[in-house]
Amino acid sequence: MTVTPLDLALYAGALLILFLTPGPVWLALMARSVSGGFNAAWPLALGVACGDILWPLIAIAGMSWMVSEITGIMTALRWVASAMFLGMGVLLIRHAGDGLQENSALTRPGIWAGFMAGVAAILGNPKAILFYMGVLPGFFDLTSVTWADAAAIAGLSFVVPLAGNLAFAGFIHRVRRIVSSPAALRRMNLTAAGLLILVGLILPFT
Repeated sequence: MTVTPLDLALYAGALLILFLTPGPVWLALMARSVSGGFNAAWPLALGVACGDILWPLIAIAGMSWMVSEITGIMTALRWVASAMFLGMGVLLIRHAGDGLQENSALTRPGIWAGFMAGVAAILGNPKAILFYMGVLPGFFDLTSVTWADAAAIAGLSFVVPLAGNLAFAGFIHRVRRIVSSPAALRRMNLTAAGLLILVGLILPFT
């Protein structure tokens, strides 16, 4: 292996920060946890973790070269991601009083449905795309990583989000009777919307 334990520890910390930043995965986990409890949410968390393996592998396979060679691509991606976060925040404010169970795409029962919703949530997540395509090359020299390095990076990219999302789903499951009331749900949606808009406003300048 060419990467050191310190490199991997720093990367795990960055993954934890990524998890703590609100985004589409949080909203999807809340939707399934409120509508069906932990049993409905864990397949989505597993799907997210499986999807998370793809992005570092793409970066290792050559996306880092594209980011470094094409002038302005990261700036463009930041602005696109910013617009998506702002759009999600505005939509969430407009529908703050809607029940989470009304989104059938997220709350459709079944393990497979939950798993595929998780894969879709992470593959279309601009926060994840920006992190893996732009930040990952800053942790590792992707031109010299070995198969063992790639396995370690992909393993961390799977384990850290899975652990965080399972913990988050378990928390929502325990308090879902409280957060599923219309007033609490509205407050939670408005709070999440505010965080999404805040991220969208900060992102282009980071």
